[in-house]
Amino acid sequence: MRLNYLLVTLLMLSLSGCEFQAVNSPYPDKDAEQSTLYTSFSLRPKHLDPARSYSANEIAITGQIYEPPYQYHYFKRPYELEPLSAAAMPEVSYQDADGQTVPENSDAVAYSVYTIPIKHGIHYQPHPAFVRDDSGQFLYHKLDDKALEKIEQLSDFDKTATRELNAHDYAYQIKRLAHPEIHSPILGLMGEHIVGLSDYAGKLRELRQSGENIDLRQHEIAGVEVLDDYQYQIKVHGKYPQLRFWLAMPFFAPIPWEADHFYQQPGLIDKNITIDWYPVGTGPFYMTENDPNRRMVLSKNPNFHGEFYPGEGEPGDAEAGLLKDAGKPLPLIDEIVFTLEKENTSYWGKFIQGYYDVSGISSDSFDQAVQVSSSGEFGLSDAMKDKGIQLETAVGTSTFYIGFNMLDPVVGGYSEQAKKLRRAISIAIDHEEYISIFANGRGIPAQGPVPPGIFGYVEGEDGINPYTYKWENKQPQRRSIDTARELLAEAGYPRGRHAETGEPLVLYFDVPASGPDSKAQLDWLRKQFRKLNLQLVIRSTDYNRFQDKMRRGTAQIFQWGWNADYPDPENFLFLLYGPNGKVNTGGENAANYQNKAFDRLFEEMRVMPNTDERQRIIQQMADIAREDAPWVWGFHPKMFTLYHAWNHNVKANLMANNTLKYRRIDTELRQDKQQQWNKPLAWPLLLVVALLIIMVLPAVVVYRHKKHRRHQIPA
Repeated sequence: MRLNYLLVTLLMLSLSGCEFQAVNSPYPDKDAEQSTLYTSFSLRPKHLDPARSYSANEIAITGQIYEPPYQYHYFKRPYELEPLSAAAMPEVSYQDADGQTVPENSDAVAYSVYTIPIKHGIHYQPHPAFVRDDSGQFLYHKLDDKALEKIEQLSDFDKTATRELNAHDYAYQIKRLAHPEIHSPILGLMGEHIVGLSDYAGKLRELRQSGENIDLRQHEIAGVEVLDDYQYQIKVHGKYPQLRFWLAMPFFAPIPWEADHFYQQPGLIDKNITIDWYPVGTGPFYMTENDPNRRMVLSKNPNFHGEFYPGEGEPGDAEAGLLKDAGKPLPLIDEIVFTLEKENTSYWGKFIQGYYDVSGISSDSFDQAVQVSSSGEFGLSDAMKDKGIQLETAVGTSTFYIGFNMLDPVVGGYSEQAKKLRRAISIAIDHEEYISIFANGRGIPAQGPVPPGIFGYVEGEDGINPYTYKWENKQPQRRSIDTARELLAEAGYPRGRHAETGEPLVLYFDVPASGPDSKAQLDWLRKQFRKLNLQLVIRSTDYNRFQDKMRRGTAQIFQWGWNADYPDPENFLFLLYGPNGKVNTGGENAANYQNKAFDRLFEEMRVMPNTDERQRIIQQMADIAREDAPWVWGFHPKMFTLYHAWNHNVKANLMANNTLKYRRIDTELRQDKQQQWNKPLAWPLLLVVALLIIMVLPAVVVYRHKKHRRHQIPA
């Protein structure tokens, strides 16, 4: 009997003394102590080819893999460019129409020539495209059906190799911008600037139409010249100072011709093994797993050339601990894991559990994360403070807008009736209400195309859109819905019906949205149109099909946004520049807006320094666009980001897209917090064990008692 009770006591003590680990982690146990950054994606990236990719969800990946010549200093403000794969900032010279060198301030300047030196000793990530056999021939450039049988993804290749980066790779990538099968979104814009690029694109189209295979190495662009292996030049028409900003974007990152030819094999294309899905770069990370239905993984590039953490920043950066890692080799993490999360609630729940390192704040979680003071200041809630979570805020250099397809026969065009229809809708869509309901006050209504923080933005009365707002009590006030109804009647649709036929006006809104997260917003949008008795039909589709509609010009009304690629007003005003129309040139003028006066001013403004004269021209352009109303101007967001305490070296940088290499993760703290926040409840298990013991123990006692008595009966 004593032995049984002793065993029970020991069992209870052993169970109660167990240190339970978190059992609900979504990651393998072996990853717990790795220096891995965990984040997510909700939309499958469509393009990872740097000549094609132009979406925020794509550059979050490509920015870590590709290395253009320049980058933005992580800490310095105003934003400052510095060399990345280049050895120095470009040397700029100026030429007249005859190619003779002239001073920068000369009226005879016809061309600007950018000479870019490249660092020595940079090598590409491991990749099968570089592998050669013993005879020096490429091992995987002519794969037959038998060799392809065992290949389903890039990692299935047995061998990989590398080679040194050279200046030819940068020229090759610029040529790719003009390839007729790539459809680069910046070809139209860059064709206006880089000498010979448009002609080069035309030549490639002719070659393709003739059925000839295109080898870009056999054809040269007049304005792109490789001087030697470590130096190349780009020649642009006139002055285009914004080129230096473009040279910090993946569009101008180097691409090795070997990879391009490797990926052109039909057998690989059939298996979706393309440069659009498996990038080839020199950056700190390279893609080692790409499953768009589950997760994507970037791993530390073993061939990375050795960049170092910056040692200087703004005043206060050192005091904030941002320079503690100065001089350390980058990257400071070994892996980045992007996990598919379609719903905000799922992501938020895992962030609170410590399984995601960073989180934005959706409307559903805003009250849990943020508290607003009586003065309107935002701060962390007590629940977030207790977890050691930190809040970073920044005014976004971005804009979200509703656009009208100016090619559409109903909402497009430039007649007074069409303008009044668009203005009426602009008044009816109450973005103040939208910001309050769906963004928890984190934004300001847009008055034009240029956001705060960018030269050309105007505060106060002089900066309002007079067609949608009036200035009252020292602030903008949205014009009344009665004004909108009057404009609608003047447009030929009194009470939302065609003045001649009496038929209701039905409008179509194309949106890349689906699921419960978007339903409330779409219902709200229908309500805005009902103010004018307009019927709105929502045509919802996935993001990739939505992009196809935009390229074909079949959308009527759409919702889109733009994040600044670089800190210059040209980067927003070019969204309305006629020659940059999406349908005609594949550019980023999604509304296909075209106004000759606007275009003329744009061409004058874009090459100017930031002077009072440039400001005056930008104001003129804004006035023209406000009158034509190709957009419902929407709003500029305020960005809120939450970081767990184990994240280090965090500073908001709205221009750079390659900042994950600076991040450091305290894996021990993360693991401790995950265990602390996700401990399984032990008492239910102990209770079950105790109940079982209580139920079984009497039977054991009776059995042993009977057995003992039998042993005492004399023979």
